[in-house]
Amino acid sequence: MYNAEAEKEEKGAGCYQHTQMQKDLIIEKLKERGLRITRQRMLLLDIILEGECSCCKEIYYQASALDPKIGVATVYRMINTLEAIGAISRKNMYRVACSTKGACTVELDDDTICHLSGQKLNEVILAGLKACGEVSGQNIRSLALLPVNEPA
Repeated sequence: MYNAEAEKEEKGAGCYQHTQMQKDLIIEKLKERGLRITRQRMLLLDIILEGECSCCKEIYYQASALDPKIGVATVYRMINTLEAIGAISRKNMYRVACSTKGACTVELDDDTICHLSGQKLNEVILAGLKACGEVSGQNIRSLALLPVNEPA
């Protein structure tokens, strides 16, 4: 049987306490909306709070591996509910993977995939920075990518 709390304790006490606090607040908001806190909802919440999934399909694959009775509709409903209460935002969900040769693949939350050369990635980022007023005449020297759910 899946035991998320035991798994998180193994990963580190500090991480567990922070996640538990988030989890408690989210559970309270779900209860305020009149939702029951089911085993499947708890499982999905644990997977989402781990922050290792970038899309609903990944959440579904992890959840169905732990509980084959979970349907994809359950995952989407939970994601929509969490978004409605402000616990998560799918607006900026994306994953960027770059190779050592400068090729880059960007996967958007709607499963759209864009393949960019190193030069094209540089152009896209520079154009975005200019549009946001972050640069005026400078060029990009280096680029560091952080995991999707990690704050910059």
